[in-house]
Amino acid sequence: MRQLLPSDIVEQIAREERHFAAAPKAFLQAWKRGVRLAGPQWFGDGTPEGLNQARDKWDLCPDVPRISKALSVLSGGERMFLAAMVSFYNERKGGTLLKRCGFHGLADFGGLDMERRGVLADLLLHYGGW
Repeated sequence: MRQLLPSDIVEQIAREERHFAAAPKAFLQAWKRGVRLAGPQWFGDGTPEGLNQARDKWDLCPDVPRISKALSVLSGGERMFLAAMVSFYNERKGGTLLKRCGFHGLADFGGLDMERRGVLADLLLHYGGW
């Protein structure tokens, strides 16, 4: 016997399918905003031109060794934001950086300004894996 799903469930599934179909483009837009805020020197080829020409998240991979070396001289907010961005690229390496920043949980992002919080929220909302 065929059982139909309730209409609200069907609509929720359709909303999520639309969302995740658009997610890669939205993720890249949020990632580029984050790269602009953090500084393009930490991503891709390290230049503003590289950021402007990037067509894919792979064009803007974080320079994890460089970020790791510089972590101790950055401000607390810069460290936390860069480490969080790295965690989208590679959760293990990003997690290690977040621990070095003294990160204990999501509430620690409360110290970031609204713009950086917004980038992280958008990245999380549209993340589909690296």
